[in-house]
Amino acid sequence: MLSGLATITAVDGCRVLNSSSHLWGDAMQITKEFAYVGIFGSFLIAPAVNAADNCTGHVHNLTISSETVEVAKGHTLTTFVSHSFTSSENSPNNAVGECGGYAITTPDGKTIVAGSCARKTKDGDSWSDEWRMEPGAQRGTWKQTGGTGVFAGKNWTGWWQPVLSEGKIYMGIWGGTCN
Repeated sequence: MLSGLATITAVDGCRVLNSSSHLWGDAMQITKEFAYVGIFGSFLIAPAVNAADNCTGHVHNLTISSETVEVAKGHTLTTFVSHSFTSSENSPNNAVGECGGYAITTPDGKTIVAGSCARKTKDGDSWSDEWRMEPGAQRGTWKQTGGTGVFAGKNWTGWWQPVLSEGKIYMGIWGGTCN
């Protein structure tokens, strides 16, 4: 589904320069590697926040089941169900639940991913949302479709972005307008 969107590569910051090495070239390469690690690390640590966002957080999913059907050569439909939890330091969206969705890949190689989730907080308040990511997009969109307790009557909307996906495990960040 979202596998391979991001990978982490270990970087060896210590190098032994031998007499045939070009010192400036090796120093520049090491500097570039540290810069890449720093840039990539900042994406993992600090979610990108839009100026209009008043809520942000993290989302983690663990796939329970998935099935892919190839309708025709290169035209596939994948359906999936996953356990999901969200966390936020600036909204009540600290909840666990389930998500279900699909990915459609067309013969031209474009993939659309969409679905819905329902989650519940430790206090028993629940909310549901719909989400979608268009082909080639770096971010998807979501909107609240219902809620109870602190989520009742809310019309939250926002974005989500994959950070890392490996096998059945998915990590992402999200933000939006949660008034």
